[in-house]
Amino acid sequence: MLGLISRTIKYRHKSILLNLYKSLVRPHLDYCSSVWNPYYSKDKELLERVQHRFTRLFPELRGLPYDERLQQLGLWSLEERRNRADLIEVFKMFKGFTAVPWTNFFRKSEDSRTRGHSLKLVKNHYHCNARLQLFSQHVINRWNSLSQDEVDVPSVNSFNSRLEKRRSHQMDFFKHL
Repeated sequence: MLGLISRTIKYRHKSILLNLYKSLVRPHLDYCSSVWNPYYSKDKELLERVQHRFTRLFPELRGLPYDERLQQLGLWSLEERRNRADLIEVFKMFKGFTAVPWTNFFRKSEDSRTRGHSLKLVKNHYHCNARLQLFSQHVINRWNSLSQDEVDVPSVNSFNSRLEKRRSHQMDFFKHL
């Protein structure tokens, strides 16, 4: 899809290319990301390379590093988007917005410490590293680091807004843990 856009669109205005990318390319990269979130860094790089190619379509941004190109275009890296999607999925499970109950994947912590929030999750211990990358395991550290204010919001939109605010204050929050 990205090749089709780059070959056929000659008028490369920023807003037009961004809309085409967001509507035609990115849905393929984000589809079911909570299920197939890549484990190996080489697989993550293969996906991210698609967005790299997109950001190089703008002649005025070609000399900039990838992170700056993303910032100029107002985009998140694909890894950040996958990690945010995982958090949103956990939030929807806890609030009952999905048909899947959170108890199928997670176990709530019985620890009553005052730090963090009341919906902390327990991470299971496995001997096999592959199990650590399951959705039910790799999202726990990031979920547990949220604040009570962030998990207490009533809707997905307000939770998403809180996550964007968190990202603007703590830029590396959605990077690999």
